[in-house]
Amino acid sequence: MTIDQLQKLYAPGYESYPFTKSIVLHADCLEWMAKAPPESIHAVVTDPPYGVKEYDPEQLEKRTNGNGGIWRIPPSFDGHKRSPLPRFTALSHKERERIRAYFSEWAKLVLDVLRPGGHVFLASNVFLSQTVFAAIADAGFEFRGQVIRLVRTMRGGDRPKNAEEMFPDICSMPRGCYEPWGLFRKPLPEGMTVGECLKEFQTGGLRRKPDGNPFEDVIESERTPQRERRIANHPSLKPQSFLRQIVYAALPLGEGIVVDPFMGSGSTVAAAEAVGYACIGIERHEEYYIMSQQAVPALTQLYIKKTQLSLPLT
Repeated sequence: MTIDQLQKLYAPGYESYPFTKSIVLHADCLEWMAKAPPESIHAVVTDPPYGVKEYDPEQLEKRTNGNGGIWRIPPSFDGHKRSPLPRFTALSHKERERIRAYFSEWAKLVLDVLRPGGHVFLASNVFLSQTVFAAIADAGFEFRGQVIRLVRTMRGGDRPKNAEEMFPDICSMPRGCYEPWGLFRKPLPEGMTVGECLKEFQTGGLRRKPDGNPFEDVIESERTPQRERRIANHPSLKPQSFLRQIVYAALPLGEGIVVDPFMGSGSTVAAAEAVGYACIGIERHEEYYIMSQQAVPALTQLYIKKTQLSLPLT
């Protein structure tokens, strides 16, 4: 499918921007999925904001001003300023229910646009994954396990707040050393095998690594390098060394369309471009949509030493 065809079919009425094989849209993903051609998308790879208040304008302003709000502003460490983190432990029961309801609605729309056998890779965290994954499975997806991104984060490991000196040998919770990504599959038509699904819909399985070994559910990762953050200043930016592996696995035959409904500054789109895939990125915040237009090409061209997907494929 050409870029013109992609825009004509998936971006009518929306502001969009083209790249080599992919496009980005300024749109709300729920509205977009309700209008998109049914059963036409092959995979979804995304890192959502969980539909809660961390990206509300009031909270973003607090983060910018260093006041925190739901965003925890970590102290500097060894002279390095650390990125803010959302305080998911501070969410109330009502806010957690809001998350469950949102992802239930979201998953039903994804089911409509995804081809049978299509996979969803969805980033989460240890505080919310149980709620989010259950909502998506209840909507009709098969839960296919988790992909564990091994990365030492700055979340957790703190001494009790306002009692650090009194309890110096205590941490209120473990230091985070992994990030869970939920893996889901739209059910295959009744009686259809994976092989038959691959023939008819180009979906149903996961692509093996370039060396022929199976895709694995534990991936050693890194915190997003500063060179990537300088290109795309988004608080939830994931490293290309990880995203390229996830995106590559998402299309079993190396053909089709990947969608990122919460694209932020476009890192998933860049990963798709880097491995030669077509991707549609959707972002409702205009600031990040505009940022993606420069960030995607720059991230795509990065040489990533730590994977077999080091160079953009032509």
